[in-house]
Amino acid sequence: MAHTDSRPARVTSGAPGRVTHTPGTVGHRPTWRGRLAAYVSLTKPRVIELLLVTTVPTMILAADGWPGLWLVVATLVGGAVAAGSANALNCVFDRDIDAKMGRTKRRPLVTGEISPRAGTIFGLTLGVVSIAWFALLVNVVAAALTLAAILLYVVGYTMILKRRTSQNIVWGGAAGCMPVVIGWSAVTGSLAWPALVLFGIIFLWTPPHYWPLSMRFRADYEAAGVPMLPVVASQRRVAAEMLGYAVAMVACSLLLTPVAGMSWVYTVVAAAAGAWFLVMCVRLMRLASRPETERTAGRAPAMAVFHASITYLTLVFAAVAVDPFLPW
Repeated sequence: MAHTDSRPARVTSGAPGRVTHTPGTVGHRPTWRGRLAAYVSLTKPRVIELLLVTTVPTMILAADGWPGLWLVVATLVGGAVAAGSANALNCVFDRDIDAKMGRTKRRPLVTGEISPRAGTIFGLTLGVVSIAWFALLVNVVAAALTLAAILLYVVGYTMILKRRTSQNIVWGGAAGCMPVVIGWSAVTGSLAWPALVLFGIIFLWTPPHYWPLSMRFRADYEAAGVPMLPVVASQRRVAAEMLGYAVAMVACSLLLTPVAGMSWVYTVVAAAAGAWFLVMCVRLMRLASRPETERTAGRAPAMAVFHASITYLTLVFAAVAVDPFLPW
């Protein structure tokens, strides 16, 4: 049963993910709509949206055209449920550090609106449903990759990497690359080099996408004891590493042209979007290199790079989706 105490959560020492709530006056019982909204928030819908943006274009490329409405819907639904499972279990395990961070302290497992037991059951149920969904309605390869994606995020990133290394988001980010290989396998029943190149684009995109957010909320991560790179390294080093990953990302995006036989339209879009994003990263690195802005570089300029990274990925994958329909 979920707690209804309205007082702030108190983090206890000991095992990660353990949070207790200060005893106090019991508040009003939440409505079913409020409870439903709380469970939906555990799945992090905005994160799911970004993951699914990459799935449909990959399926179109794999099919060399429209793969069929039913297959697209089945893959998107299964992918959304799988991502919701991983995100919910992440919230369960990270509820202690979420309580220390301003942007996460109102999550349902921190406030007590949803209990850890209920959150765990919810997350595991979504995971089982998503794997069964793919196995029965799509194919076994997609189901196996879905299981791997959930394990990568929950075990690899959340339980092992996040609290132990500043490279957590680099290797843990592999989980966010899985929708493209799942989408490709949903169409073909196998994997191929174009799918792996798309995987590489997102893998290399993840650090310059997430580290700006970590720069903006550096104090939160530091208070929670999470060694994100902006917490343990200078802003200049973070910006320089972002630029390095961005250069590799653009190169990987251009590699898709010979590997998948993309047209000049995709190539131009990928090159132009990549050049624009590289300029954004260079500007941030120059700002971070100034001694007087070392501690403040990770605010508005960093968030500009964060938002630019989303635009970049959307443009590249939109070009991937359009390319198979071009007459040349």
